[in-house]
This record gives sequence, C-alpha cells and structure tokens, in this order.
Amino acid sequence: MNKPIPFHEGALVVTSISAPNDVLQELAKGCAERSGRFIVVGDSKSPSDFHLEGCEFYSIERQQSLPFQYAQACPERSYTRKNIGYLLAIQGGARFVVETDDDNFPLKSFWDDRDPLVDADGVDADGWVNAYSYFADTFIYPRGFPLDKARAEEANRRVRLERPPTVSLIQQGLADGNPDVDAVYRMLYPLPFDFNKGRPLILGKKAWCPFNSQNTTFFPEAYPLLYLPAFCSFRMTDIWRSFVAQRILWNCESGVSFHQATVFQERNEHSLIKDFEDEIPGYLNNQKIAEVLEKLNLKQGVASIPDNMTACYESLCSLGVVGSGEMSLLELWLQDIAHINR
Repeated sequence: MNKPIPFHEGALVVTSISAPNDVLQELAKGCAERSGRFIVVGDSKSPSDFHLEGCEFYSIERQQSLPFQYAQACPERSYTRKNIGYLLAIQGGARFVVETDDDNFPLKSFWDDRDPLVDADGVDADGWVNAYSYFADTFIYPRGFPLDKARAEEANRRVRLERPPTVSLIQQGLADGNPDVDAVYRMLYPLPFDFNKGRPLILGKKAWCPFNSQNTTFFPEAYPLLYLPAFCSFRMTDIWRSFVAQRILWNCESGVSFHQATVFQERNEHSLIKDFEDEIPGYLNNQKIAEVLEKLNLKQGVASIPDNMTACYESLCSLGVVGSGEMSLLELWLQDIAHINR
C-alpha cells in the first residue's frame, strides 16, 4: 500500500485580486515551512506590485507568456483563471493539487499528508445526499444543493456504511466559521457555524452532493476534472464542475469524499443579493443538470475522462446552462493537459 504523500510533494493553488492579505501570508508561510509550492494566479484587477515571499505570483502578463493555449484564451476578470494555476501545478509534477481561496485560514490539519486511499464511511444512495448534515447537529446544506431537497429526510442522515479503505480521487474539506452555503441560507440562518469532527464520508455511485473550490484536493488521475467552466455564473462554476466530476468518477470506480474542516473562513465582503442573483441559475437548474448527466452513456475508466468531459459539457451547453463558447476553452484545456502528460 502506498504511503500518504507529504504536503511538499503537492501544490497549493489560489486565485486572488487582493494584495497579500493575512490569509495569503499564512498560506505562504505554511508552504515555505514545508518547502511546498504555492501558486497565486492574479487577474487584471490584481495589484501591479504584488510580492509575497514563499509564493509564485502569476500576473496577467506572466500568464500570457506561459506555454499553455488555455492561458491565451481564458477570459479576464474571471475566477476561472484559477485553471492556469492548476496547469502550472500539473506541469511541475505535483502529486496532488490542493485549492483554496484567499479568505480561508488554514488550520493545523490543513498541512497534513494527503492520501487518495480514504478510511471513510460510505453512503450508497440513488439521489441527493446532504454531506454537511453528517458533520452537523443543526440544519445546514452546501451551496449548490437543490433547495427543495435541503430538508428532505432522504437527503439527510442516510445510513453510514462501514467499508474498507476506498480510493477517493477528489476530497472536499469543510470550512468552519463561514462555511460555503448559498445566499438563501445566509439570509435566513445564523452564522458563524463550526462543523463536528468525525470520520470522512465517501459518496457511492448515483449519490449527488455539490462540492466547491474552497478546500479541495485532487489526485493526478482526476486532474482533468479540475477544469472550471467560464461561460456560466461565477457562483456556479465550481458547483457545476463538481457535478461533471462526480458523474465521471462513477465510471472510474472512485467517489468524492468529504472530511472535517481544515480551514476557517473569514469571508470576504459580499453582497448577498448579488450572490442570490448569481445563484439563481443553480436554484433553477441543478436538479435538471444531475438528471441530464446521469442519463449519459459515458465510457469506463480513467483514460476516458477527457472524452467524458467533452460529452458532459456538450450536454450542459445543449441544456442551455453553459454557453457554447465553453467547448473551445475545454478543448484547449484538454490539449494542454495532454501535452503536459506526454
């Protein structure tokens, strides 16, 4: 059995338009102490004089000098420029990629070794599973969870099943303090919120739960699935990525896992009404997206991930939730991945 992978053999990726704030400084310090790679991807609104010891900062100009086709085509003022950071990490031979955001303070456990083999409880279900409910005593659900399913008994507290250690190529860590919930929850329920400790949870085939880009680990077989779509709402890009990834992992004998919080979020300033507006496409379409993806006849195995991604995003374009321009960006992303792996 392979040993867990030390943090310094992976890479940490963040996108930010902030000057080096307290979170970025903490992340840089932690990576430097472990000789780990920390990549920050900027955008057109990033400070021109950004400098942070222990961090590789990529301005727009520096990104455009990279040998990635995707870097030339990715829209500016877009969270999806984070994709360029993923490509840099993959190109550098990272044995895993961890992503977070510039308002998530790392807890001590954030720096733990990473292992694709997870000793977790399982949930086998045909439908929605509220993974947050397994780490909470009071009502909470993740951003992207269908509102009409959030309180449904069958989505909460399904039976945990003991299972042997299982490969989980994508692992979602939770966030204490100001966890990733939608604008509806934020307007109606009190925060801050801290999750309970407990064993990880891994979702079986046909079990759906959104995961985000705030505290997530990807292993090499799943690297193509890091892709964040650009031609959709900012508040949905990581959520719809998560649905595509989950559907494809069903055909790879792997599942997404959720584990207790390893970051504490002090959320950047947001307009809840603006967030609500940006989340409306999800409120209206997340159930439809799951249904469409579930019906696809995808190929089996890790080697088929690129073809399966094309099929999934074609279906989302046909559904009208993702713009048709997405397909050319996805093609460039997959070509860059293929070139790196030659």
